[in-house]
Amino acid sequence: MFKREFLTKYFPVDFKNKKVVEFMELKQGNLSVADYAVKFETLCAFSPHYN
Repeated sequence: MFKREFLTKYFPVDFKNKKVVEFMELKQGNLSVADYAVKFETLCAFSPHYN
């Protein structure tokens, strides 16, 4: 509940949409598994399915 309200109040819709696209297109590439996991968790917060 807090996270949803925080994201709604402090992040514009276009920023959130950009992060959702970035999340959907995320690939490990040259990232280590640990770095990929951090990026995944960070971007996951903007996904409507996660919230």
